Amino acid sequence: MAIKLTDIVTVMKSKWTYGDKSFGYTEEFNDNHNTQYPSLLITPPTSVFPEVGLNNGWENYTFEVYLSDIYNRTAQAAEPIDRRWENLQDLGTEWLDNFLKYYQANAPILAFLEDESVTLERNKEVANDQVIQIKMTFTWRVLSKCFRPQSTYPNQLPDLASWLRADSNVTFSIPTKKVSVVGDGSGNANGITQATSALRPLRYTYGGASDKTRINFNGTSDYFGSDNNCPITGNDLTIFYVAKCSTLSASTQRLLGYRDSAGGGSDRLNFGVDPTGRVLFKALDDTGSGGTLLSGGADLGTVNHIACARINNADFSLQYNNSTEITNTFVYNNANGFNLAPFTIGHIELGGVGTYFTGDIQEVIIYNKFLNDFDRNKIRDYLNKKYRIY
Repeated sequence: MAIKLTDIVTVMKSKWTYGDKSFGYTEEFNDNHNTQYPSLLITPPTSVFPEVGLNNGWENYTFEVYLSDIYNRTAQAAEPIDRRWENLQDLGTEWLDNFLKYYQANAPILAFLEDESVTLERNKEVANDQVIQIKMTFTWRVLSKCFRPQSTYPNQLPDLASWLRADSNVTFSIPTKKVSVVGDGSGNANGITQATSALRPLRYTYGGASDKTRINFNGTSDYFGSDNNCPITGNDLTIFYVAKCSTLSASTQRLLGYRDSAGGGSDRLNFGVDPTGRVLFKALDDTGSGGTLLSGGADLGTVNHIACARINNADFSLQYNNSTEITNTFVYNNANGFNLAPFTIGHIELGGVGTYFTGDIQEVIIYNKFLNDFDRNKIRDYLNKKYRIY
């Protein structure tokens, strides 16, 4: 498993149990003169890739870590400064030892300290305070993702109809976070828009490995409509999404929906989360024939997840994360596809009643074809590497 910088910093902080711990720059040290000592400051490291393999590589992070404590000159008679330095160094080496043990407790060892890489430098009277400080520098080698292209991106497979991402090609207001446009990464101009400010969902930017950039829907009014009619022109399709439903409702919440009202409403597509929290995929043809698939009881849409729905002739399939795919065959013939009306993200109206999605959407990918298992797994792998779902 690849180790990311965010993982390393989280462990570093957890092993310092004395005073304040932070990740930042030395210029920010004790800006408000309210630091709890002894303190730990981890500065952003430099890194190189000395070894790159076929599937992964080793990354060498060079860290500068600052250990600080208060030193009062008037107390020198009771505690000489050399003793104060010694105590601070003991705390620092104890912290480093516990940090190393965390990664080396189990085989195979995926991170280790480079030989002879640890250096100590003693600083005094830091940041206009009576503070002594030890600067600890070391190189930490971890198993990391390499720079060789290993992922297949959605636009590298044919028949990509629409590719919508919360982190790319988005028009939004910085003060209000309201999103007006999500552009289409497929090159087909099948993006989504919301012209009415009061109906726009909010965009939240990257907040860590478990909190990637997302668009949040309030469950009562937020939604998008596609710029053009839905681009699924034939019977077969493949749809992926990454999302999380935060609050369940009495009705199924459609993350992605389509309905051709001109044909009496029979021709429709629903992909979202049902009232029990399970992922639901439903498709009906012009005559109302088709069917519904539900994820397993433990495969819930209330956590961040990857869902993939496919139709191949009359064969329907639904996969949640890396769980066993659920399949069924229905009476179904939709040769004219779902291209007579726009699709919506976050809302669909059925029987005059609108249902809305409550939660976060991070990515939606639509193919105008059935992807075979090999190609489906490529896109699923791309999504999982990006969002680290399972």
